Amino acid sequence: MTTAPDATTEAPPAPAPVRADGQPSQASWREVGLYLLSRVGEVLRRVVKVVRPIGWVLIGIAAVLWIVGPWLGWREVTIAAVVVTAVLVLCLLFLIGRTTYDVALDLARTRVVVGERAVGALTLANSGQRAILPSRVVLPVGPGRGVFGIRHLPPGEQVEELFAIPTSRRAVLPVGPVSIVRGDPLGLFERVDSRDAPVDLYVHPRTVRFEGQSLGFVRDLEGMTSRDLARDDIAFHALSEYQPGDDLRHVHWRSTARTGTLMMRTYEQTRRSHFMIGLSTHPGEYADPEEFELAISAAGSLGLRALRDAYRVDVRTQSAKLRTETQKHLLDSLSGVDASRAREGGTSVLAGAVAAAAPAASVVVLACGSRVPAPQLQSAVSRLPLGSRALVVVAALGQEAARRRIGEADVITIGALEHLPPSLRRVLG
Repeated sequence: MTTAPDATTEAPPAPAPVRADGQPSQASWREVGLYLLSRVGEVLRRVVKVVRPIGWVLIGIAAVLWIVGPWLGWREVTIAAVVVTAVLVLCLLFLIGRTTYDVALDLARTRVVVGERAVGALTLANSGQRAILPSRVVLPVGPGRGVFGIRHLPPGEQVEELFAIPTSRRAVLPVGPVSIVRGDPLGLFERVDSRDAPVDLYVHPRTVRFEGQSLGFVRDLEGMTSRDLARDDIAFHALSEYQPGDDLRHVHWRSTARTGTLMMRTYEQTRRSHFMIGLSTHPGEYADPEEFELAISAAGSLGLRALRDAYRVDVRTQSAKLRTETQKHLLDSLSGVDASRAREGGTSVLAGAVAAAAPAASVVVLACGSRVPAPQLQSAVSRLPLGSRALVVVAALGQEAARRRIGEADVITIGALEHLPPSLRRVLG
């Protein structure tokens, strides 16, 4: 008894169609032709990659000389064509040879702070049976690249090149892939062989540590109290008369005996210690890029301290929510933050997104620049979740530290990252 094949089973390839006389059909010849054309195209692409712009210029000059010389009968032009062609052939000979290094890229640290140097080593070994001629090794680092000259390497030997990457700005820099370059002295031809996989180097923003055991915003281990009353919670608020459905476990018997009416304990609802940070990335709100970096450093400093205090921390920008499960995730995410597009809105829009994402947050911090108008800042504060402790950090590079109140929020202005801890102490004091 035969069964139908499973629909998920891959069918065997169909045999090439043939004619009655056993010869391949026209469709088979078409497939063969397409295959050969693809192989020829691949070879041509490899050849094109080998020739550099100056090489194409000389190839064009040689072609013109070979046409003009015999056509006009000028021996001098023909001799020049022979010389240029000989130069091209000699330069091509420099591409012959092995470049099969075993490459190992080792970064001592893949996470550094702005201003630190990332130190690493590049090891190249010749595991073959023949020597490898001198070549160049290119190591891309972000938009730049480092070039190492590798000497003649006999079989079984290896060479190690040490390097240091200076970091002047916060970023996520791809390091690699390592490329081995063989070329001629004139720079006409160049053969590039990419090895290894790129490694991400995270340049973290500068942060500052706070003194003491906690930021001080949330003092209750179970969360901070809100203005909402409940029949069952932790923070006792007052007594009220019994209502149908109340839990009899919360009867206050002394007051019941004194008044003759069943009295119940009423509690203030507590919230989990949820620390929410809104970081504005609107370019028009900052006087310069350095002011933007100051805001990122302030947000990172507050987030790190909250994570050390075992709070749940979330960080949002106008365009995305950052990963903040651990201190490493927070700093890695901040390393890749860029200024958003102007049409995505400023601090007021960010405050609305924060309120929608965390309506029950216990603490909300907004970080923005010095060019946010006062009405817009007031509008942003009014959009924050009700009952949350609100703090606005205004980065104003070079200005004196200041403090003011807007509605229910404390607003502190910092001109340098070192102003953040004392300004925060004044707010909490």
